[in-house]
Amino acid sequence: MTETLDVTRKKLRFRAWHRGTKEADLMMGRFADAYLQQFGAVELDQFSALLEEQDLDVYGWVIGRDPVPEEHRTRVMDLLQAFDFTVEGLR
Repeated sequence: MTETLDVTRKKLRFRAWHRGTKEADLMMGRFADAYLQQFGAVELDQFSALLEEQDLDVYGWVIGRDPVPEEHRTRVMDLLQAFDFTVEGLR
């Protein structure tokens, strides 16, 4: 039995806010809060795949320090790279 998109969103939000470091929690958690509700199944899968990666790798891709691997060149990564993580960006 497959879970509903709402259940998937709740699970992904929890995972995004519980990465292991405060910095990763803030990066992925704030992004999840801003976008998960509007994501469909494809984007949720893309975000889930990013959550499987190491925090430092994802951070390097987001800030442009490291090239994004082909499998993560997605709409979700584009949104993550463009996301304003500052407090001002959350207002």
